[in-house]
Amino acid sequence: MTRLNELTIAAARDGLAKGEFSARELAEAHIAAMESARRLNLFITETPERALAMADAADARRRRGEAGLLDGIPLAVKDLFCTEDVLTTAGSHILDGFHPPYESTVTANLWRAGAVLLGKTNLDEFAMGSSNMTSHYGPVESPWRRKGDNRPLVPGGSSGGSAAAVAARVTAGAIGTDTGGSIRQPAAFCGIVGMKPTYGRCSRWGIVAFASSLDQAGPLTRTVRDAAIMLRAMAGHDPRDSTSVDRPVPDYEAALSGDIRGLRVGIPKEYRVDGMPDEIEALWRRGVQWLEEAGATTIEVSLPHTKYALPTYYIIAPAEASSNLARYDGVRYGLRVPGRTPTEMYEATRGEGFGAEVKRRVLIGTYVLSAGYYDAYYNKARKVRALILRDFTEAFESVDVLLTPTAPSTAFAQGEKMDDPIAMYLNDVFTVPANLSGLPGISVPAAMAEDGLPLGLQVIGRAFDEETMLRVAHVIETAAGFDAEPAFVAGR
Repeated sequence: MTRLNELTIAAARDGLAKGEFSARELAEAHIAAMESARRLNLFITETPERALAMADAADARRRRGEAGLLDGIPLAVKDLFCTEDVLTTAGSHILDGFHPPYESTVTANLWRAGAVLLGKTNLDEFAMGSSNMTSHYGPVESPWRRKGDNRPLVPGGSSGGSAAAVAARVTAGAIGTDTGGSIRQPAAFCGIVGMKPTYGRCSRWGIVAFASSLDQAGPLTRTVRDAAIMLRAMAGHDPRDSTSVDRPVPDYEAALSGDIRGLRVGIPKEYRVDGMPDEIEALWRRGVQWLEEAGATTIEVSLPHTKYALPTYYIIAPAEASSNLARYDGVRYGLRVPGRTPTEMYEATRGEGFGAEVKRRVLIGTYVLSAGYYDAYYNKARKVRALILRDFTEAFESVDVLLTPTAPSTAFAQGEKMDDPIAMYLNDVFTVPANLSGLPGISVPAAMAEDGLPLGLQVIGRAFDEETMLRVAHVIETAAGFDAEPAFVAGR
């Protein structure tokens, strides 16, 4: 019999509806799983009492016939989302002790749909990283292991705690944010589904900002169907967010028809990068074959400015970060390190409160925005970003979605690449273009590599056409039949 903490969101929803178990029993099973997984360092803050109270409320609503879309479903929240009266740190020392007096729009939408909060997951500090090694609260350990190698692996980042918690069967689903691949890359590393919706589909209000023109909230789940269910609950227009788009929220689950006959799938030739492992190239070809066998047509397309995406991103994102992080000064909330003057206090607070990677990006961002360098770097990057978006716009004149790998490698060991920021940044080579363009993207677990770790395929869709993207992703998921479990789950 399947343990309650191993149910997908869809299966848990159906079991609750049939009365096979209660929301409280479901919450208790996930709380026990959370406690047994503490060595993975998945959570910064656990909220078991709140989870049980929310589960009891869900059971009461169900008895009254008032159950919502996610009533009784246990979820984990990346500690970048403000949660009222619950510690919110962004993985940083500088936000120690910050208990927001308000709720982010996305989490408020989830609680309105009846979801249950298990806790706040660990992340790279201020979402800056691809490994979940930069958190002030220590690294997250992946539940996976390489074949014949017991070294702890990274779960990817920055939403590594959320991804690893889903993979470890600690939570039915989780939410993260994706600025340059921070949902999709850890999803690929952890063998789960990770989705970045179109920029503006989910409100950014109440999310601790990294790069405001790139950040977007999204779900991390075990299946494409679960991602569709969660996105419907998360999305919607928010007048408090000027970038939130006022469009109807479709029933994404209804889009999973399994029928992609006649769809045109673009294969970007520029995504074949030097040094990409043969097995990732082979999986990409297999993905093409799966879609063709399902009735789609594949077409090679060109995105010529793709090669400039990473350098463009690593100018724009740090520039926006340097502006956003200027608010952390020790005056209003979080850490305060005393000084003889306000300036000394600011310097001491930021010096002690920010980690090395955050300082690196703030310094880069301040430099590219400074007088004499703004036009040479930041303004030029903005122009290249427009060209990258134009490439996608032209490609989508002839295709409906794009198919690419998600990451250029499988998960690496903790400590690897940490002394080489450029090697770390290259983890985002396939994911960054969708952020620069504001397009939706989803990673689907599709195969196991020779080293015994998961590999993902990415589908990129047109703006606000998540339905078609999800439909294609569902077909890939069905064809791949990925059912591997992490070593942690198998040995629990």
